[in-house]
Amino acid sequence: MTIGTLIGLGVGPGDPELITVKAFRMLKECSVIAYPQKLRGSKSYAQRIIDVYVNPAEKEMLGLVFPMTKDEETLQEAWSKSAEKIYAHLKEGRDVAFVTEGDPMLFSTYIHLMNLMKEMHPDVPMKSIAGISSFNGTANRLGIPLADGDDHVAMIPATSDMAEMRRVIETHDGIVFIKVAKVLEDMLDLLEEMNLLEKTYVVTKVTSDEEIIWKTNELRGAELNYLSCMVVRK
Repeated sequence: MTIGTLIGLGVGPGDPELITVKAFRMLKECSVIAYPQKLRGSKSYAQRIIDVYVNPAEKEMLGLVFPMTKDEETLQEAWSKSAEKIYAHLKEGRDVAFVTEGDPMLFSTYIHLMNLMKEMHPDVPMKSIAGISSFNGTANRLGIPLADGDDHVAMIPATSDMAEMRRVIETHDGIVFIKVAKVLEDMLDLLEEMNLLEKTYVVTKVTSDEEIIWKTNELRGAELNYLSCMVVRK
C-alpha cells in the first residue's frame, strides 16, 4: 500500500501573490487541501489566502477545527481527530497539503500536527514548503531593514516578562515581537521608558486586504488582532 505524503504548505503573510511558485504547484497537484477552520464557519486566514488558486469543486477540501483553549484534554482530542481525518486520505495514497499562513516551520499550526502524526502514524512521509513569514512582509511593507551588516536581529513572542523584553531590546538592533496583542500596553510603557516609541511600528494582517499599519499614537487602548507584529528598529 502506498501512503500519501503530508505536506506543510506555507502560503505567506496574507497577499495571495506572495505564495511561492512551488506552493502554487502543490495546490494544483494535491487532491486534498487541509486547512484550519473556525468554529463559526467563517473562513480561516490561510484558507482566504488560497481562495484564488483553489476550486473547491475540483479538490477534497478538509476543514479542521483547532479549538482556542488551554484545556489539554480538549486540545488533545481535537488534534487527534484532525490527524486521523488526514490519515484517512493518506492511507488511500492521496497527498494532503496542509496550508498555513507564513512558514510551516515557524510558530505554525503545522508543527504540532507534524509531531502528532509522527507519533500516531510514523509511516507517513512528510515534507514542508517554505513560505514568506509575517515579519518579512512587515519589514518590506514598512520599508525598514531588520538587519544590515553586523546588526543583530531577534524575532520573539512578546510576553508579560518586561525585564526579558527590555533585555532583548537592549541586545539587538532590530526586534520583531509577535503575539503582542495581549501585552500591548505593557510594551508601550516599556518602549516609552526606553525612548523608543518613535522607532516602533505595528502592523496587523500584513499584506492582506485587511492590513492595518498603526500610528504609534493610535495604539493606546487599541484591541489588536492576534495576527499583529511589532517592529522595533534602533
